[in-house]
Amino acid sequence: MNEAEETPEAANGALAPRVFSGIQPSGGLTLGNYLGAIKRFVEMQNSGIETIYCIVDLHAITVWQEPEKLRHATRELCAGYIAAGLDPGKSVLFNQSQVSAHAELGWIFSCVARIGWLNRMTQFKDKAGKNREKASVGLFSYPTLMAADILLYHATHVPVGEDQKQHLELTRDIAAKFNHDYGVDFFPLPEPVIEGTATRVMSLRDGSKKMSKSDPSDMSRINMTDDADTIAKKIRKARTDPDALPSEAAGLEGRPEARNLVSIYAALADTSIDAALQQVGGKQFSQFKPMLAELAVEKLAPIAAEMKRLMQDPGHLDAVLADGATRAHRIAAPIMERTLDIVGMVRAR
Repeated sequence: MNEAEETPEAANGALAPRVFSGIQPSGGLTLGNYLGAIKRFVEMQNSGIETIYCIVDLHAITVWQEPEKLRHATRELCAGYIAAGLDPGKSVLFNQSQVSAHAELGWIFSCVARIGWLNRMTQFKDKAGKNREKASVGLFSYPTLMAADILLYHATHVPVGEDQKQHLELTRDIAAKFNHDYGVDFFPLPEPVIEGTATRVMSLRDGSKKMSKSDPSDMSRINMTDDADTIAKKIRKARTDPDALPSEAAGLEGRPEARNLVSIYAALADTSIDAALQQVGGKQFSQFKPMLAELAVEKLAPIAAEMKRLMQDPGHLDAVLADGATRAHRIAAPIMERTLDIVGMVRAR
């Protein structure tokens, strides 16, 4: 156990930087997952900061999941993490359900959070839609579990997309209320990390909608398991407009499909939108799309091939997750024990 694991109750200002984030195993990985999350996870892993990355399978069951498909999706997400460059030797990689303290702390936080706070969560309104009364209690209250996911490790930084920023704000509110209610300075107020060129990747068929695995059209997204021919075909058929690409980012205003494709190009090329437009400004989409397709195939096809290879050995993936869960538990256990003590639970001495 390292020193950070032994002394979780350091004053907030003295906490060493620690990153936590997670993705639901609720279906196939898309380019949006890769550019918006996993690519940044890998970059943070290599920055020298302690990184903890989770497959949040408890969150996945807020809506019905067929058990065998959930197991497959969990392993596939693990394979996607590793194939994209996440090193289980450098980062803690595990699935949430193997560390029971997530659910335990989630219950405590459900007693700290207020119903009014949860009623303001826009994602619940979006996901429940008109069937609000038929939605699971878990779908309504899962932001308290998300807060537990983060605070269980005293994470100081959380890479999130714009659509998850509200949940992190709730996490900060829960941490602050817990600290205030119990008169402690225990849980840190984690900071969002929203950076990168394509933190929100949009549909290839409609630039106003987020790229989603639930979209009925497979042509709306690039799946991380797509082969080279499929990736190129989807980019060739992506929706565009009749005008040439501008030379400056301001020229993308009011052109959602153009902005989306340029953002994808810039993110895959590890450059800014302005720098990308210096290369492709003035080109028609008939010239730009082949460039984007070539770059996407170069970057993504090797990941798809490695994911396929890893999925042929599920035992190895399970072992990686089990080892990560053991390491996660070592960090979480003293924080959970101290939380229970603060709350007033009788504990064996």
